[in-house]
Amino acid sequence: MNLITLKNKNAQEVASLLDIKERNSLVEMFSTLGLPHKMTEEYHYFDVKKLLDVEYKTLNYVPKSIEEGDKIEIVDGVVTKAPKGLRVYSEVSENVDMEHFDALYYLGHLLSPRVIKIEVDGDTHVEILHKYTQSDALIHYRVEISNQANRHVTMYENFETEEIKNTLVLYGYDMNIAQDSTLRMVRLQTMSGNAYSMVSSHKITVAKNASVVLKNFDFGGDQALQVLKVELGEHAHVDAGHLLYLNDDSKRGTASQIIHRGEHSTSKQVAKNILDGQARGIFDALIRVEKTAKFTKAEQNSKSILLHKKAYMASKPQLEIYIDELEASHGATTGQLDEKQLFYLQSRGISHLEARKILVIAFANTLIETVKDTRHQERIKNAFEEVFYASNKG
Repeated sequence: MNLITLKNKNAQEVASLLDIKERNSLVEMFSTLGLPHKMTEEYHYFDVKKLLDVEYKTLNYVPKSIEEGDKIEIVDGVVTKAPKGLRVYSEVSENVDMEHFDALYYLGHLLSPRVIKIEVDGDTHVEILHKYTQSDALIHYRVEISNQANRHVTMYENFETEEIKNTLVLYGYDMNIAQDSTLRMVRLQTMSGNAYSMVSSHKITVAKNASVVLKNFDFGGDQALQVLKVELGEHAHVDAGHLLYLNDDSKRGTASQIIHRGEHSTSKQVAKNILDGQARGIFDALIRVEKTAKFTKAEQNSKSILLHKKAYMASKPQLEIYIDELEASHGATTGQLDEKQLFYLQSRGISHLEARKILVIAFANTLIETVKDTRHQERIKNAFEEVFYASNKG
């Protein structure tokens, strides 16, 4: 399959190329938005055409019997393991946002009409491990997560690969955060060696008095973009943190929209970006406050450190406001490591490499330390150190 064949096609042509006989409204939405390209807002700084204009092999998505395990394992888009007592199953989804801004969100649902459903009961911790084993493949799947009212869930998301090359992963979440509940999602992804590229397109709906905490830790190289849409109800809250440490000639980051629909809703979005080599970091983030969202509080900030003269940060925090009764702020800064601090550390017998690491870790720690579980905190720090030393050999 070569996805570029969908470019500039009308709904009937898209349906024919994808062999889709139903779901006409999704086909219409995809064809109306059109296949993403360089001038598409959320893909402006991300070379999506390079990923789409490739001939990929397709996989058969046949549900397997799910073995009992200590975590949810999804291998090439199919669930293979899940903890006992957790409802994990495959089913055709009716939970599709018909006002999403991303065409690949609709393409994901068209390619994967049966989604992986995870129903979380009670207060619990869940780990999700994605494994990719196929080279030169298009791996596509979607995950739908729901929890119960007045419950509190923490989810840890990790990624592993075998010795693969040149694969494209299209996946994403549809999350429904129930009233008076909390869901924390901690995501750690290290990429390198052109094993795979990824576009993940998500939709999160946060109900009245509910809260979602999203912490993303993206390290290494290659190409990946997270496209995120969050809708907040009355007294709902989102706390989104994004930490990038990139090297080589990678392009990775986040394009997001946080939409305040309910009164007294609050949002906090913080991005910290550390770029080495010829890497490009992306933070293209919009907070929109609707007329119905009086007394909103919204905060958005991006801070970046460039470790190499060829590194580049595309930072675009934005506010779109339709009311006066609110508190809102946003900003972005880009700079380099403080030479005086580097000199001070080296004067105490610390090598230049270790001094750089100390300052970079200090910059990143405000996000890393928001992860409450010390075991996962250490996992994130170890992943960072591994990538840092790999990109600073010699």
